[in-house]
Amino acid sequence: MSGENLSTLILLGSFLLMVFLRFPIAYSVGISTALCLISMGQNLSVLPMQMVKGVWSFSLMAVPFFITMGVLMGSGGISDKLIALANSLVGWMRGGLAMVNIVASYFFGGISGSASADTASLGSILIPMMVDQGYDADFSTAVTITSSCEGLLVPPSHNMVIYATTAGGISVGALFMAGYLPGALLAASLMVGSYIISVKRNYPKGEKFSLSGFFKQLGTSFWALAAILIVIVGVVGGVFTATESAAIAVLYSLFVSVFIYKGLNWKGVWNALESCIDTLAIVLILISLSGAFGYCLTNLHVPAKAAAMITGVSSSPIVIALLLNLILLVLGMIMDMAPIILIATPILLPVAQSIGISPIQFGIMVVLNCGIGLLTPPVGAVLFIGSAVAKRPMEKVVKATLPFYLCMLITLLLLTFIPQISLWLPSLFGYAV
Repeated sequence: MSGENLSTLILLGSFLLMVFLRFPIAYSVGISTALCLISMGQNLSVLPMQMVKGVWSFSLMAVPFFITMGVLMGSGGISDKLIALANSLVGWMRGGLAMVNIVASYFFGGISGSASADTASLGSILIPMMVDQGYDADFSTAVTITSSCEGLLVPPSHNMVIYATTAGGISVGALFMAGYLPGALLAASLMVGSYIISVKRNYPKGEKFSLSGFFKQLGTSFWALAAILIVIVGVVGGVFTATESAAIAVLYSLFVSVFIYKGLNWKGVWNALESCIDTLAIVLILISLSGAFGYCLTNLHVPAKAAAMITGVSSSPIVIALLLNLILLVLGMIMDMAPIILIATPILLPVAQSIGISPIQFGIMVVLNCGIGLLTPPVGAVLFIGSAVAKRPMEKVVKATLPFYLCMLITLLLLTFIPQISLWLPSLFGYAV
């Protein structure tokens, strides 16, 4: 075995072994990188140097701001407003509260950008409300956790920023615009699944649709929804960079949460910022360590070898695209979202581009695959949160989620084989796709 192959085996083998042994993912990445550098005969001082290089990016400054914005808005009393808005829009349908859950997640995801925050915030309100109105508890939880993945696609998603930085040279604004239609498609797919189940189980309808009631709730929710406009209009219109818009959105969300909705006092703001620091510490450590991990991958020519191996299985673009999705889905079952984006993107993106998949389209595919992974055992963080919020056994929630997995997989296939779903809006606004 050559020295390069041995180092590759040490890097990937030790990493996967530690993941399966349930090491914290940051330790898995860091230790495997250190072992690889030793096997390559390089000085371990390369590790901290590459860690610093991994976070030395202006675009990455948007990540802390978007996370802070989501936590402030999520803690600031906007959940009730968005639920009321969604109810005025789709509550009249059969299984109305399930539809409300899905649409509210689309609105809330555009503010928090976090599936976990969506599940914890909206789930704590909507799951008990659905159960009180006769919905099955496991069905209610399944709707909540699957619809929370809409927030990963709908901007401003900090995971999109991480992908853009990792992929290199991709416009954050283009990725933001690319997420709207896939997020809406996912919502529509989940609503169809919910409607079929609701009809079979005769779940209740809500009140009849009222145009005046909708506009009234829209006026109440305007301040929350305006945070999205600041980011999207600012970035797409070229007024701000993604980082600048995120910083302005943090100040805006602080003002709205404290002075308009009054869901936060200054003590609550402090507690929210403490929560942000916990999240940011994890995210930034992972990004920095993944920079060093990526350095080893590049020096060992792993992306080129992986591309050759995958394309060697078949020359069919359809088969290769399915293989890429399968790899990402399997990774999602054993790893969290940020590490997958950071580690898998440099390896799989060249393969995707070789069969004509745009980096922007591939970013949407990666994020949705990772979102599905958040709902699958054994490392499904959103699945765990949903089970905890609903106080339901995880295995029963998984069983109730099976029809929704199918809806999500159909959406994933549509996004894979119909590029314009992801690329139409960015191209409409003049981005290179």
